[in-house]
Amino acid sequence: MTDNTFPWGHKGRYNDFPSYFKSKFSERIQKVSIDAGFTCPNRDGSKGVGGCTYCNNNSFNPEYCSPKKSITNQIEEGISFFNAKYHAQKYLAYFQAYSNTYGHIDQIKRLYNEALSHERVVGLVIGTRPDCVSNDVLDYLENLAKEYYIGVEYGVESANDQALLAINRGHDYKVAEQTILRTANRGIHIGAHLVNGLPYDSKKDMLNHAIRLSKLPIESLKLHQLQILNDTQMAKEYQEAPERFYLFELEEYLDFIVDVIERISPDVMLERFTNQTPPGWLIAPKWGLKNYQFVNKLNNLLKERGTWQGRLFEV
Repeated sequence: MTDNTFPWGHKGRYNDFPSYFKSKFSERIQKVSIDAGFTCPNRDGSKGVGGCTYCNNNSFNPEYCSPKKSITNQIEEGISFFNAKYHAQKYLAYFQAYSNTYGHIDQIKRLYNEALSHERVVGLVIGTRPDCVSNDVLDYLENLAKEYYIGVEYGVESANDQALLAINRGHDYKVAEQTILRTANRGIHIGAHLVNGLPYDSKKDMLNHAIRLSKLPIESLKLHQLQILNDTQMAKEYQEAPERFYLFELEEYLDFIVDVIERISPDVMLERFTNQTPPGWLIAPKWGLKNYQFVNKLNNLLKERGTWQGRLFEV
């Protein structure tokens, strides 16, 4: 197979999400992050306290994000932030912090409708847990999807229940599969998220998790390496027993991602491979690499190995 014959219609050796976006919209689309003040069931006591052991939302929330501000104010400040780089673009309101379907349906509708009322917002991307999505919410999103771009990103994290228990997730993998199936065929764009390196997950496990997810009706997949962050329960656990964690070296992780790309469904778009953390938050691993630099290395390795997405995929 040559660079001009990949089934996803562009020269890249994997089915990348940004290319899809460029083909779908006539102008540049940017996500603008929102913190709507939601929480999680493993934080508020309904399933546990403390949240996921690796989680520190402050490490990825932009400065303009705060639940003390209205949705409209956060969007306006986000647009001002991005206008310094880009002009004449539209936005997706990205409900990112915590579980953004975990609340009463009336509250959810009020917040989402406020975001969609902004003249430059053309849709929503909603980050949430698979155990926090009611049928009422899905029915509402299905209706919105008739007019707007509506994406839901499910934090699956692992398909290993032992790993999910170790990070205080509060649900098992079966819930993730069932929720993805409940969300399918509604016009909602489904994304899933996996963390590579959690306790009790071997490298073979992580590879199989990605393959298994790619056979579900998801549209996009986000991957990232486990990172140990300051001010988390996992940081304490790492200090006490670092051998419990699989922290990839950079070159090893590049090889691993190529193995994943070769074996997952060619229909799934890949949105991200690594996570980047602001200075001061990261304990390990410290690669010192920007996301675009990782992607450049990945593309070179795919070409060097003469491979592409789905080359070894088995239906």
